[in-house]
Amino acid sequence: MTKNIQDRVIEIIAEQAVLEPSDVTMDSTLDDLGIDSLGLVESIFAIEEAFDITVPFNANEPTESDFDISSVATIVAGIEKLVAEQHS
Repeated sequence: MTKNIQDRVIEIIAEQAVLEPSDVTMDSTLDDLGIDSLGLVESIFAIEEAFDITVPFNANEPTESDFDISSVATIVAGIEKLVAEQHS
């Protein structure tokens, strides 16, 4: 399941960045990928829809959120945690 989550999150982020999934690494930041605040919000919505979860993210205060968006790896880890909580 974990690999599927990682792959799907990378696909969603790559789509927002207009990149190939192979261009998105776990170490990439959203800035590295050229994703602005609108792209971030669209990515979060797409992730929520893909996994049927609610991401604790405030688009108005992204740095104040409990959800870490500092890199692709932290986003994937956060989504994995939310999915695991939902299924427990």
